[in-house]
Amino acid sequence: MTTTGTEASGTEIDLSTVTFVDDAERAAGVADVLKSLAHPLRIRIVAVLGQGPQHVNALAERLDAKQSIISQQLRILRMRKLVRRTPVNGFAIYELAEPRLLTLIHCMENCTVV
Repeated sequence: MTTTGTEASGTEIDLSTVTFVDDAERAAGVADVLKSLAHPLRIRIVAVLGQGPQHVNALAERLDAKQSIISQQLRILRMRKLVRRTPVNGFAIYELAEPRLLTLIHCMENCTVV
């Protein structure tokens, strides 16, 4: 059985570390995370939070979206525990709870299919 694969970039990947083939529960969990990210604004929020913690108004300004819409999207990300909220001086500051999301976003950004 093949234990390595090759990305489009030519980078070799160790497939022996991919557990989804034998672990349906883990695959379902990953699918849930991907569903949580399956909105263009949520992907952009994760990308901005990857640069550092932000409050809602800063995210709204940076992403040119209404604060209420940003809040809705953050709530979805928080429910999945991908983003965490910390109160600071009366403001809610948001940051990535799972920094490896940036790797996923970067991978998708460079995906030849997109």
